[in-house]
Amino acid sequence: MKTKELVYAALFAALIAVLGMIPPLPLGFIPVPVTAQTLGVMLAGCFLGRRMGTLSLAVFIILIALGLPVLTGGRGGLAVLVGPSAGYIFSWLAAAGFIGWYSEKIWRRVSIWKLIAANLVFGVLLVNLIGAPVMALITDTPVWTGLIGALAFLPGDIIKAVIAAVITMQLKEISPIEEKTGV
Repeated sequence: MKTKELVYAALFAALIAVLGMIPPLPLGFIPVPVTAQTLGVMLAGCFLGRRMGTLSLAVFIILIALGLPVLTGGRGGLAVLVGPSAGYIFSWLAAAGFIGWYSEKIWRRVSIWKLIAANLVFGVLLVNLIGAPVMALITDTPVWTGLIGALAFLPGDIIKAVIAAVITMQLKEISPIEEKTGV
């Protein structure tokens, strides 16, 4: 792995941490708050691609495990990784990887709509299909209750999916994916 790739991964881990400084929006009926950090997850996949996007989230999760307050609300530590948010946090690895894989696959003919679709399928649907059942199991509630509660995330997640696609298209020429594909 090149130094430049490691720098990109570290920068995106830092970006996701910075997005965690935006105050969370607690919903009250679900123990997981609405955060801006999933925007960073989608950006990591769209902009960095599969390998570096996944690496950036692995670095971020390691920072959480070390106890650094990088999650929204200044949270961090092993307790967070076994709490109600655990499924969502660990699903970010898969989300960034799948979004990155799809971005690399379509890069030569990329469009904003294809990136939005990837973000919606992998950054919204996949994250919620992993996160909500894990949250339900940890909080000892029915899985359907968790999935229905996760519907509250959809409006904000759709907006974040669009923002990530727009930013990626604006910065397309400087993306590491551009260098890899040689377009």
